Amino acid sequence: MDYPPIYHLPQDTLHQIFSTLPLRQIIVCRSVSKFFRQFLTSPSFLHLVSSRHPPLYLLALRPPHHRHLHHSHTQRLPSSPSLDVFDPDLNQWLKFTLDFLPFLSPHPVASSLGLLYIWGESPDSSESNKSLVVCNPLSRQFRVLPQLGSAWSRHGSVLVDSASRVMVLTELAALYYSGTSNHWLKFSSNLPSKPRSPILVEDSVYALCDIGSPWRSQWKLFSCNLTKLTTTQTWTRLERHEWGDVFDILKRPRLVRGVGNRILMVGGLKSSFSLNSPCSTILILRLDLDTLDWDEAGRMPVEMFKCFQESSKLKVFGGGDRVCFSAKRIGKLALWDRCAGVGEWRWIDNMPRNGDGLCRGFVFEGRLTALP
Repeated sequence: MDYPPIYHLPQDTLHQIFSTLPLRQIIVCRSVSKFFRQFLTSPSFLHLVSSRHPPLYLLALRPPHHRHLHHSHTQRLPSSPSLDVFDPDLNQWLKFTLDFLPFLSPHPVASSLGLLYIWGESPDSSESNKSLVVCNPLSRQFRVLPQLGSAWSRHGSVLVDSASRVMVLTELAALYYSGTSNHWLKFSSNLPSKPRSPILVEDSVYALCDIGSPWRSQWKLFSCNLTKLTTTQTWTRLERHEWGDVFDILKRPRLVRGVGNRILMVGGLKSSFSLNSPCSTILILRLDLDTLDWDEAGRMPVEMFKCFQESSKLKVFGGGDRVCFSAKRIGKLALWDRCAGVGEWRWIDNMPRNGDGLCRGFVFEGRLTALP
């Protein structure tokens, strides 16, 4: 078999040629053939490009939820699992294969600084035990964290931050892992209800909890400091008199990590304070954790909101200055993008694995040099 001339070039020459390409083009070239994938993920090439390419800020989709929950050994998923991501700067979808992971049903749930955190089930296990795996889909390297029971993967929210700290949080308990130890620390929780959309910001975890009645929700913001985990895991309600009715004007609010030391709270803007009042739009509020002051960051245009108005379910994900919205039967995502300094709203079309249109996701920073 005659190979193309480029296959006969010295490896150093190939590395010098491809290191001049933008990171996006390097990722595309890796899918050309096994030969390209091998030399574009080799340690020598990754070292060469380590200081030349800034990270890619992408929006990743989680696989459909039902596939994660109802997997069994008699029902196998497709042989080539992958991570679907959207590049807002180029307005296009990309796909990172996860076939280098020796696990059944890999289910991505979170990311931080180029590392992807995935629930995976060992094919050699007779029981349905899940492990949390940290990997870099660009360099195809991975590491398995100490094993957890399957209940944590079904009911826990995985939180990660820039210091490679990992927390799995439920209403009753939390597991905490850091790079300084090789085991999980378990703590009981004193939350009044199931935490909604918990996020990790610097040394604290923030979550919304409903302290209302079965007939009327009453959302409040709670926080827990990670530095005190060794002595206690006490959650405290974060509130100020000046906030007034900030939690009462939004229907089914959710938290999203903002830029720096800021939190975004997203929900439907109620038209009145009556029990079943309709929403007029979707509002994005922003909390500065240094000053504890709220301000309005964005408001969905009325024409765009009409597509979400009749939907009973809304999913929100993102981070920084980008937030995505999905709902059933819409078939596309709405994106709020403030990276240019001015909030802009637009649609994201051509969604992969569309299904019913209800998507969950997270921000993924593509980095070739991130090590698990």
